[in-house]
Amino acid sequence: MNKRFDATPGFSIATRRQLLAGAAAFAVTGLAAATAQPGLAAPGAQSPSYFSRARNLGGVDRKVIKRWAQDTWKSLVAMTDPATGLPADYIGESITAPKRSGFTSPTNIGGYMWSTVVARELNIISASECRERLTRTLTTLAGLKHHEPSGMLYNWYDEATGEVITVWPENGNPVAPFMSSVDNGWFAAALMVVRNAEPKVAALANTILGRMDFGIFYNKDARPGVAAGLLRGGFYDVKPPVETVQGNYLGKGADVYYTMNHYDVTNSEPRIATYIGIALGQLPPAHYFATMRVFPDTCDWSWQEQKPVGEHRMYMGIDVFEGAYTYRGMRIVPSWGGDMFESLMPDLFVPESDWAPKAWGINHPLTVRAQREFGMDDAKYGYWGFSPASHPNGGYSEWGVDALGMSSDGYPSDVERTSVDTGFDGCRPAGNPTPSWGDGVVTPHAAFLAMEYEPREAYDNLVKIERDLAAYGAGGFFDAVAVKSGTVARRYLSLDQAMVLGAIGNVFGDNVIRRNFVQGDVERVIKPLIAVEEFGAGLVG
Repeated sequence: MNKRFDATPGFSIATRRQLLAGAAAFAVTGLAAATAQPGLAAPGAQSPSYFSRARNLGGVDRKVIKRWAQDTWKSLVAMTDPATGLPADYIGESITAPKRSGFTSPTNIGGYMWSTVVARELNIISASECRERLTRTLTTLAGLKHHEPSGMLYNWYDEATGEVITVWPENGNPVAPFMSSVDNGWFAAALMVVRNAEPKVAALANTILGRMDFGIFYNKDARPGVAAGLLRGGFYDVKPPVETVQGNYLGKGADVYYTMNHYDVTNSEPRIATYIGIALGQLPPAHYFATMRVFPDTCDWSWQEQKPVGEHRMYMGIDVFEGAYTYRGMRIVPSWGGDMFESLMPDLFVPESDWAPKAWGINHPLTVRAQREFGMDDAKYGYWGFSPASHPNGGYSEWGVDALGMSSDGYPSDVERTSVDTGFDGCRPAGNPTPSWGDGVVTPHAAFLAMEYEPREAYDNLVKIERDLAAYGAGGFFDAVAVKSGTVARRYLSLDQAMVLGAIGNVFGDNVIRRNFVQGDVERVIKPLIAVEEFGAGLVG
């Protein structure tokens, strides 16, 4: 979903986020022999290639986890049109008389499908209901209009009819049909989970996946002088009223109209499309190293949040700056906005920490620790977990830890949109190094993503969000809550609810998402590719 829409380094905006806004090394060791509760699988004999790092689950009440999972599933059922099997983008508070948004995306549809698999794994629904739901959705998907040369889905469909959205249902504004690289990435990831988790629908899933070619997004010349290229944000099949680049990287069918941007940051959600395209043989493996871990440490790049520290290493003929930002005694490879979603959502599918122990295996635990320490110790909100979600006062917004994001403005953590500015040594003085934080906004799905690395801390945080902030309804946790004012965004977003179930499915459902995603070429190709890397992340001193 995260799209960079112009050529200016660091300019980032998300398609769904823009529209909804109205335009806009602390891995826990030791595998616990946990006592199984009804409907929650106990950790069993798992391959070390994809086991959960949340091995010590002491102090986590599995009955509470089961209740949270059941209620979250109820919200996804309420969002889903019973005829098409397509979920809406969001609903309001009611799950008994849901008012659906009138639109959905490939990411939303993928999230519903992997959540259906999780619901079966946790015994929330039966195996037969799982098959029926997946069959209905996949049957609809097989008939949806798509870009035929590449097999890519459009970004917006009416969940009740399956028609491509050309008029925005919320305000009547025209919508230019668009194919997104990252949204199709999440959709393809879901198909790969489904085909392995439910053999009786594998043929349907494989038919849809088999027509998808991520080479349509790959510009081999995006970084002159570098041995591999980058992915475009997406393309239109009809010329839109915005600046584009005409071309066709597949060489099949008519020319398309590409967005001006490329994805150039590694620690962000587009790497799911990178992993899939490489695993399917549609992108060169070197493409993974063509994206940047952090931007350069020279004054030409002093607009970024802080001056990174690190060293250069060569991988597959590409000079990679293994830089990191420094925060509270930790060196962390930042994401674009400093949010949990960009850093940890790809990890729901690819066991990055285990496959790349000197890279993601250090960075992911430190990212979680940094988010927790920011919320509890720096901002003193009393709660933590920051990721793009609904705005408690209406609409949609980006939430994060500014210091952990490359964007100079960063994603704010509070309603007041407070920004920290520590400067860029030797190039730009500090503007606001010690801000006072306001009405912090925490997003429950971010805490669920963190449960892989800090299960007890994330669980305790969520218990307090439910109990003390009353940010919980019949469909599970509401999407966001402002902690000082107690203002709750009383609605459910399908992607955010799907992240909640995906995280629960991995930690408490025997890695149901990972073990089905990584089968075959994913493990064979991606594991050795990322295993060789060493980030500049770690503890200072």
